[in-house]
Amino acid sequence: MRTFNYSAIKEQKWDSDVLGLIAAIYKEAGKQELYLKQRPEELEKLVEIAKIQSTEASNAIEGIVTTSTRIRQLVEEKTTPRNRDEQEIAGYRDVLSIIHESFDAIPITQNYILQLHKILYSHMNNPLAGRTKSVQNYITATYPDGHVETLFTPLAPYDTPEALDRICEEYNRVIGNMEIEPLIAIPVFIHDFLCIHPFNDGNGRMSRLLTTLLLYRNGFYVGKYISLEAKIAKNKDLYYNALGQAQTGWHEGKEDVVPFIKYLLGTILAAYKDFEERFALVEVKLPALETVRCATLNKIGRFTKQDIRELCPSLSVSSIEGSLRKLVAEGELKREGTGKSTCYYRIK
Repeated sequence: MRTFNYSAIKEQKWDSDVLGLIAAIYKEAGKQELYLKQRPEELEKLVEIAKIQSTEASNAIEGIVTTSTRIRQLVEEKTTPRNRDEQEIAGYRDVLSIIHESFDAIPITQNYILQLHKILYSHMNNPLAGRTKSVQNYITATYPDGHVETLFTPLAPYDTPEALDRICEEYNRVIGNMEIEPLIAIPVFIHDFLCIHPFNDGNGRMSRLLTTLLLYRNGFYVGKYISLEAKIAKNKDLYYNALGQAQTGWHEGKEDVVPFIKYLLGTILAAYKDFEERFALVEVKLPALETVRCATLNKIGRFTKQDIRELCPSLSVSSIEGSLRKLVAEGELKREGTGKSTCYYRIK
């Protein structure tokens, strides 16, 4: 089994891209702290939107889907799961809620990771929930002609428990000693977790939940207000490309984790920028029509009512719908499609 030594990270020379991303994230995190003190009540409305998006997006990446209405009802605990997909969605909701509410009381240890995995499958009968894998798993790609290619072979099942313990110990040591910058240590830990692939199922979702947990524990709360999972889902190919590049040579301890670090830091920074954009609309008290108009001016190309709702969390759905109708009637927006496929774009 390969060894893990996170102290070696400090010997690495980081390029200006990585250093620039870290500096920018700290700057945005400082701004967010000020914003939260100024308008805590309005921003609290972003939390529910982010929860729904995170639950929907992280499951969708794995092909687990249901309707938007059902997602919202499941996240708000206004309904019970009807099928396997909805059971998995409800489990993700439960783990995300625990992280939101108790992140500072969840140590980074194998035992706690196994408990979170068990909760992920708490709405279904999965005998492997909360246990490391029992058979070898593979990361594969299926091509249009039907053939399947193995992209990466994760760690063997018999090495998995020890490796999971080791990366937790290494992470806790370098963070506890303040030896390594947290924004470097977090992507390294998540990358090792994905290469170990400790479970028979649920590795991708667990990696995204752990990313949120580690960020919260280090004072980066953007995932509470802006869904990191939705950002990853939107650029899924970039996620898999960065992961693929960083996995080469992992078993020998010769991997180059920089592509994955850059990808994850870029995603975190993009989420902070989204937060700032949404705060700008919440900050100024304008009539509903003007608020929606300002939100549409931030959009390029086609957008949906849900896109505007995310930018205007302080407005009711009926206010947003009424404002969009007025903007269409006044010739500022063009409406396309009907029902769930309705979208808009600016013509002025």
